[in-house]
This record gives sequence, C-alpha cells and structure tokens, in this order.
Amino acid sequence: MKCIIVDDEPLAREAIKMLIDETEDLHLLGTFNGAEPAGIFLKDNPNTVDLVFLDIQMPGINGIEFSNSIPKETLVVFTTAFSEFAVDSYEVDAVDYLIKPIRLERFQKAVEKARSYSKLVKIDHSFSNIETSTDDYLFVRAERKMFKLHFKDILFIQGLKDYVILHTENQKIITAMNIKTIQEQLPKNIFVRVSKSYIVNSLHINSLDNNTIYIKESEIPIGNIYRDYFFKEFVTKKMLGRF
Repeated sequence: MKCIIVDDEPLAREAIKMLIDETEDLHLLGTFNGAEPAGIFLKDNPNTVDLVFLDIQMPGINGIEFSNSIPKETLVVFTTAFSEFAVDSYEVDAVDYLIKPIRLERFQKAVEKARSYSKLVKIDHSFSNIETSTDDYLFVRAERKMFKLHFKDILFIQGLKDYVILHTENQKIITAMNIKTIQEQLPKNIFVRVSKSYIVNSLHINSLDNNTIYIKESEIPIGNIYRDYFFKEFVTKKMLGRF
C-alpha cells in the first residue's frame, strides 16, 4: 500500500516513518507538515495514495476537517497524542485511530485492517444490496453472491465511505449502501447505533467503558452524540434488564 504521513511535528513524522519501515508492503510516498501541502500532493497525484496517516490536532486545518476532502478511494488512519480526540475520528470515515506514542504491534494491526478494507472496496459491488430480510436473518447480495446472515451472528456493522461492512465471527461482507439503510433492516431490540460509523449487536458486547465498546478483538468507539442514548436507554433499560 502506498501511503503518506501528515503531521505538524517533525519527531512524530519520523516516528511513524520508522514504523512504516518496520512494516511489510508499505511504501511511503511523502511526509507533510500540514493539510495544505498534503492536499496539493493528493490533487497532483490522483489515485496514487492508498492510505494516509493523519494527525488530528494541527495548526490551521485540523485532521478531522482535512479528512473530508480526501478522495473516497483513499483510506485514513488518524494519529493523535490525545485520547479524547480518538472518538471524534470515528465521526468521519476513518479505518482506525492510533494513540501516540504508537506501538509497532498496534500500528501493524491498523495497517492490516486498512489492507483488508482496501481489498474489499476494490471488489466489484455493482450488484451489492440487501435482497430481503425477516425477523431472524437477512440476505445480502455482495461479490455477485447471496449471503444469508442470521442477526445473532452479526457482531457489528461498520460504515466506511460508500459501503457497509458486516462483521461476523468468520467473515467480513461488504456491500454498497449507507449505514442508515441497513440500520432500518435490523431488529432494534439487539442492534444499536453507537457512532456515525458503527452499529453493534448488544448480544456480543464483552465489555465497555465511557468511550469504547469491546467485541472480541475489536474496539468500537462510542460517538459523542450517541453516548447518552446508548447508556441511558440501551445499556440501563435493555442490556442490564436481561440480568
């Protein structure tokens, strides 16, 4: 994957460059100290950059604002020294976020996630859609096939660019639609929207804190505008009510 680094701090750029050097199949095209030079590079080199490592807090145009101008074919991994900004990164279409100082293992996990999504997005999704749904399952058309997914088997759903990715225990299925469309097909007693980009199946929540839901090995951020409903209405009344 071809990537660039956008960060106003020289030491941070160098640290990420060292992580890239330690990671197989990543090719660094350039480093930039802000959104403006990075934006010029992306404009002058269309369809070239696969992945952007993007700092959130920068002078002038910050990373969240800049991400909205990045081409939809290019994936974003946010980097930040402030954990409170991590939740904001999922209010836009980000693959992952990394808290500085970034550990190599965590960095490579984010890269693998981006690599997996990049492959999925490049598949022909001309015939992607929800074909039908019942009280127990739905049929999703993806990759020119029909997939029957029982609701109980769906761990969570992620919206990414113009797609949704349905995560189960054994597979990821991507289909071309927005997250609001698929939300309308899901049973509201077990599925809940927790951010702009995520819907979770409450049956599979292993643990949670004020900002994050943990399902298997995945960490799912709770968006600011969804937090009150999730904790007051869903966690307290529905989840805890089962026990």
